[in-house]
Amino acid sequence: MLPRGRPRALGAAALLLLLILIGFLLFGGDLACERREPRGPGSFPCALTPRVPPDGDPSVGHPGHNRSDCAPLLPPSHKCELLHVAIVCAGHNSSRDVITLVKSMLFYRKNPLHLHLVTDAVARNILEMLFHTWMVPAVRVSFYDADELKPQVSWIPNKHYSGLYGLMKLVLPGALPSDLARVIVLDTDVTFASDIAELWALFAHFSDEQVIGLVENQSDWYLGNLWRNHRPWPALGRGFNTGVILLRLDRLRQVGWEQMWKLTATQELLTLPATSLADQDIFNAVIKGHPGLVQPLPCIWNVQLSDHTLAERCYSEAADLKVIHWNSPRKLRVKNKHVEFFRNFYLTFLEYDGNLLRRSLFGCPSQPPPEAEQLQQALAQLREEDACFEFRQQQLTVHRVHLTFLPHEPPPPRPHDVTLVAQLSVDRLQMLEALCRHWPGPMSLALYLTDAEAQQFLHFVEASAVLSARQDVAYHVVYREGPLYPINRLRNVALAQARTPYVFLSDIDFLPSYSLYDYLRASIEQLQLGSGRKAALVVPAFETLHYHFSFPSSKAELLALLDTGSLYTFRYHEWPWGYAPTDYARWREAQAPYRVQWAADYEPYVVVPRDCPRYDPRFVGFGWNKVAHLVELDAQEYELLVLPEAFTIHLPHTPSPDISRFRSSPTYRDCLQALKDEFHQDLSRHYGAAALKYLTAWQQPRGPS
Repeated sequence: MLPRGRPRALGAAALLLLLILIGFLLFGGDLACERREPRGPGSFPCALTPRVPPDGDPSVGHPGHNRSDCAPLLPPSHKCELLHVAIVCAGHNSSRDVITLVKSMLFYRKNPLHLHLVTDAVARNILEMLFHTWMVPAVRVSFYDADELKPQVSWIPNKHYSGLYGLMKLVLPGALPSDLARVIVLDTDVTFASDIAELWALFAHFSDEQVIGLVENQSDWYLGNLWRNHRPWPALGRGFNTGVILLRLDRLRQVGWEQMWKLTATQELLTLPATSLADQDIFNAVIKGHPGLVQPLPCIWNVQLSDHTLAERCYSEAADLKVIHWNSPRKLRVKNKHVEFFRNFYLTFLEYDGNLLRRSLFGCPSQPPPEAEQLQQALAQLREEDACFEFRQQQLTVHRVHLTFLPHEPPPPRPHDVTLVAQLSVDRLQMLEALCRHWPGPMSLALYLTDAEAQQFLHFVEASAVLSARQDVAYHVVYREGPLYPINRLRNVALAQARTPYVFLSDIDFLPSYSLYDYLRASIEQLQLGSGRKAALVVPAFETLHYHFSFPSSKAELLALLDTGSLYTFRYHEWPWGYAPTDYARWREAQAPYRVQWAADYEPYVVVPRDCPRYDPRFVGFGWNKVAHLVELDAQEYELLVLPEAFTIHLPHTPSPDISRFRSSPTYRDCLQALKDEFHQDLSRHYGAAALKYLTAWQQPRGPS
């Protein structure tokens, strides 16, 4: 849903203003600046000049070309002009970095944006879904296949941790559309502290010959005196940093950029073994030989926080900062005099509620995508006085989805493999370690979290030896929005991302038997489900009321616990209709799978093919979410086969807010009944006379529970 959360947006803006005020107090009077007069054509009129280090002029080597003055007078940018931004992104971690970068851009921007993302398959899968579900107005996203560009740079030896992807900015003039004339190129580890339109406006300062805008490198790397035998690539003075680049693509194509950089790289690699700083080394070598190509940018547009940074010479107060660049491999752990301020600024956007950025641009009308327009029309038809308004609203909410939030290795293809599918919120994170111990196979888990909780989850996994060792668990973050828990949407996200032929549809509060994963695969093979037989394998569910108990290692041990009252059949005292059709008495003695019939309100935990029917997303909060799914399975003629050696056990926990509301609120229960009635109507429309079976069963009087 497109939010109406103006108070939250104002609160977040106030937090950023407070950070800037703290920065002013922290930096004020710390660094010396002096007034300067304009230096003439091609330079920036400047109110503040970076303090010159006592050991010499940072622009030595080419005065007038390799200097980063700090505050140009910017020409006004055209209102509503479309700004183009290119980013190279590969893998799971880099995709998370891109989102934080984009949040900072969106927070300050006043112009429409077109993002050009050069990605590998992993990053594209993540970011395509994220931007599709984010639905930010006036933002277009185009993707370019990094694998197609690899041959153009794979011949270059590179020691930088970014690998081949760290060289791909060199080929952007040929990779981006031929009619695109200008683009801002960004590293994934930068954070904006200002409107990107101000950076775009610096294109106006380019002379007719200049094609690249860069900020001076804020370290002594290219001076070659960091350690004995340190041999950097050639550069103009201190060289330039390529974390923020302005590219005149039209001019680069005219001057033969591809031939220029390839010839330069080939020549330098005759005497140098490899690049140390990836594309940055080659850009600097080209500029060394063709200094007229570069337009030096003010240093505040790329404040570099590397281990040996000289960035403090650039700014005197927080208001000077425009772009912060975490260009050290240590990232947030880098040593810097003002690192606490920079870290807090970054964390503000890392944990910022991305839903608040779904705001339209004032004075810049843009055509929303069709799905956003349909959503707005549907929302406009809701009546807030409707007692079930929040149920209707939650059904229409489009949640941001971040697939594979953490690094994930898909399982190798196996014909009978099974993925455990479940969903959870932040209060169930403590279940993950035990689940990983019980289920050694692949898992697909959807987590319903805020942006801040997603970071808590990240740290939780990193701190756990059990969780961090599992690369076959795919975690998909669905960002929280709305008052009700969208349980079936979460299940559908996790189900859609399963990569094995079969899925075990479970819940996070259940622990499967230790041998269940192997037993399910063997059962699927023995029952020949891959031959076209449609079946749902029922895993009998039990529960314990004890927070600490000895988990049974076999069916025999489970039956002993059942007989002593340490275990119970699941929900036998609250919701017997949900699980009684499993026929637990028969299961006690069963030696082979047996068939059971569907019955009203039956909702067992089942193993089904990955392409099974999806869950009905109308059911939010508590109640009937699994019941409706089993009806669909039965209506599509799935056999229900109970497995004689399978079991899963529910562990006790505090009631969820939704179940508490269900128990205490007649209105909540009335709204759930309304959803059931609508489901019945849709069932009749879809299955016709075959649906009478279900409608008749639901109308039968209940026996005593």
